[in-house]
Amino acid sequence: MDDARIVELYLSRNESAISQTAEKYGSKLRRIAYSILNNQESAEESENDTYLEAWNRIPPHEPRTYLFAFLGRIIRHLAIDECRRNASQKRHALFYELTQEMQECIPGKSDVEGTFAADVLSQVIDAFLDTCSEDQRNVFVRRYWFFDTITEICKRYG
Repeated sequence: MDDARIVELYLSRNESAISQTAEKYGSKLRRIAYSILNNQESAEESENDTYLEAWNRIPPHEPRTYLFAFLGRIIRHLAIDECRRNASQKRHALFYELTQEMQECIPGKSDVEGTFAADVLSQVIDAFLDTCSEDQRNVFVRRYWFFDTITEICKRYG
C-alpha cells in the first residue's frame, strides 16, 4: 500500500493504518531503534511507541509524501530519549561516538542564539551535502540518521 493511502487510513482513524505501517516500515523502524539502543526488546518497544505517536500526530500532520521520514524522526527521538533515560547504565557506544563527532557542531542551548545556531548549522549541512556525490550524501545520512557503523557503511558502499 502506498504512503498516501496509509495516511488516509490514519486520517479516517482506521486501525488498519497501524498494521499497514508495520508491514511496510516495521523492519526499517526497528533497525533504526536497534542501531541506537542495541537491544531488540527496546527497539520493538520503540517501534510500537512510534505507531502510537503517529496515530496521535496524524492529524494534524498529513505526511502523505514523506511517511517514512515522519516515522523515522519519531522513532529516532524515542530511541534517543530511551538512551538518555538509561544514562546511569552503560549507553550504546556508537551513540557516544557519534555524539563526540558532532558535539562541536551542534548548539547546546535552546535559546534564541541556540535556535539561530541550529538554523545556521542546518544551512551549512545542506550546503555541504549539495557539494557531495550521491554516494557521499548517502554515507552521511547512513552514519548520522540511521546510526550505521563505519563497518556497515563500508560493506554497503564498498
